[in-house]
Amino acid sequence: MPRNPQQIVEEAHAMFQRELDAFVPDRVWDAHFEIWDDQATIKDSVGVTIPTRFEDVKPGLDLLHPGRTFGATFIPFSFKGDLVPATNAWSAREARRSGGTCCTYFFVRPNDDPEWIRQEIKRLGACGYKSYHSYADDKPTFQTDIPNYMPEPFVKVAHEEGWVINMHLVKSRAVADPSNVHWIRHYCTTYPDMKLVLSHSARGFQPEHNLEGLPQLADLPNLYFDSSINCEPTAHEAIIRIMGHDRLLYGTDYPCCHILGKYLALGDSFVVLGEDNPVWNVDYADITPALVGHEHLRSIKWACWAQGLSDTQVEDVFWNNAHRVFGRFLRG
Repeated sequence: MPRNPQQIVEEAHAMFQRELDAFVPDRVWDAHFEIWDDQATIKDSVGVTIPTRFEDVKPGLDLLHPGRTFGATFIPFSFKGDLVPATNAWSAREARRSGGTCCTYFFVRPNDDPEWIRQEIKRLGACGYKSYHSYADDKPTFQTDIPNYMPEPFVKVAHEEGWVINMHLVKSRAVADPSNVHWIRHYCTTYPDMKLVLSHSARGFQPEHNLEGLPQLADLPNLYFDSSINCEPTAHEAIIRIMGHDRLLYGTDYPCCHILGKYLALGDSFVVLGEDNPVWNVDYADITPALVGHEHLRSIKWACWAQGLSDTQVEDVFWNNAHRVFGRFLRG
């Protein structure tokens, strides 16, 4: 039976109190909070309307982890190229309005001029940039090589300025793909003064890819990962065990975290089980899907438990690691 937003909120609070309240630290830094363009009309499961504004940050995050102190790194995004400049400006403005608790990336397209990127990031006070495969020229973009959506001249600028780069890997086998391994190694070794953050725990929605690919990258000191909406604990465990817990940054991928369902490894890939998927209709139980953000928090909890992380190390994952990466970009 469909549930109304109030029912979903009540269930979310109950789940947090039951499973997560004792685990999530007092401070939470969201290293992957998306700011979408102001033409978007999406509503999430609990009735929050996108576009995102600074006023949405605390209510949105408070539903996932109530009562916590928050910081966030915004990621501006638009599928419409003509809206990208306005979305970047908007995200920077919202970060400034946070009073020193949030910073922002700058969204780039592969045909942008590197010197224009340098100028705009400095002007807006961003921490670095985000690239995305959907703007690559070659098709299908989900199978494109990294330089087609994150050209090397962009990385050189990030190195020269000491910026952070956020990248959503593509290709079917993510970080296990030989081309991805090659370009990540090349960028990180050639441009050591930039920091590269791979979203979704290296897009390890099929964690076997992390087990295969990460050992080939373990010697790169400027490679980091945000956990955003990856619901597979082994994907996070692989990062903690192979790269070190200090490379893992908690991230929600707001607003995707407020969808009901789960990202689930399957075969050599993964599936996204949404609220309307018939998989929930079973005879043996009354299944009510939880927020993806809470399934994700569960996976972080299980990974930290399995790897024997101390309370202090858990605090690193949720706050200290991100503050080391982004803290110097905060503007009060």
